Amino acid sequence: MRVVVQRVASASVTVENEIVADIQKGLLILIGIENDDSQDDIGWLVSKVSKMRIFDDENLVMNLSLQDIDGEVIVVSQFTLHAATKKGNRPSYIKAAKPEISIPLYENFVAQLQKELNKKVQTGRFGADMKVSLLNDGPVTIIIDSKNRE
Repeated sequence: MRVVVQRVASASVTVENEIVADIQKGLLILIGIENDDSQDDIGWLVSKVSKMRIFDDENLVMNLSLQDIDGEVIVVSQFTLHAATKKGNRPSYIKAAKPEISIPLYENFVAQLQKELNKKVQTGRFGADMKVSLLNDGPVTIIIDSKNRE
């Protein structure tokens, strides 16, 4: 399971000219799911994302977590995070999980993150053509892969 975590001043997701998610200060999380991902990957990532100290404290030092600032979250499914680009110029998405595997894991990730944060987590619309807008704050963008736990 791979996530791209972006610290945002604001973010929104639009599907067919309808805003389906809209937040202010917090995180926009893009999530890609592989066939061999599991509940263990979800638990580890939820803990990591919710506690990661990437928000400024009173001294402008990144020392506060999403939980500390009571920030908002949007989670967007993005299978292209598992693009293989070794051969040729057309990415291969063979590693990305099919919907029957990825939808339940995506929904579980969102549910566990909501439970951890004790607040609603907004989402994009799985499988839709989404327009994602964000004002990246910093910019701060962090990539985390549950198969490479550094």
